[in-house]
Amino acid sequence: MHINNTHEEKESLTKRKSTLGIRLFFIYLLSYAGFVAIGVFQYELLSIPVLGGLNLALAYGIGLILFAVVLGIVYNYYCSRYEDEADQTEETQKGGTA
Repeated sequence: MHINNTHEEKESLTKRKSTLGIRLFFIYLLSYAGFVAIGVFQYELLSIPVLGGLNLALAYGIGLILFAVVLGIVYNYYCSRYEDEADQTEETQKGGTA
């Protein structure tokens, strides 16, 4: 587990993670807004069968759930990379070898 030694390092890491989280949030927000917009302005479309007998409402809803899981995995992957980079930087600054 990475332990941040300096306040600046912790702030930098937190800022990178926060920025990534906000970007992924807005990507998901746009996807969800599309679902809501269809429901509000073209609700008839939601009853059209699109995937193996599922209507658009169910397919889109399941897709949103799966997309949220994928975004969570992406977030975890990049945050882990940020932590690893911080660990390597810390080791380099201490003069250790990785």
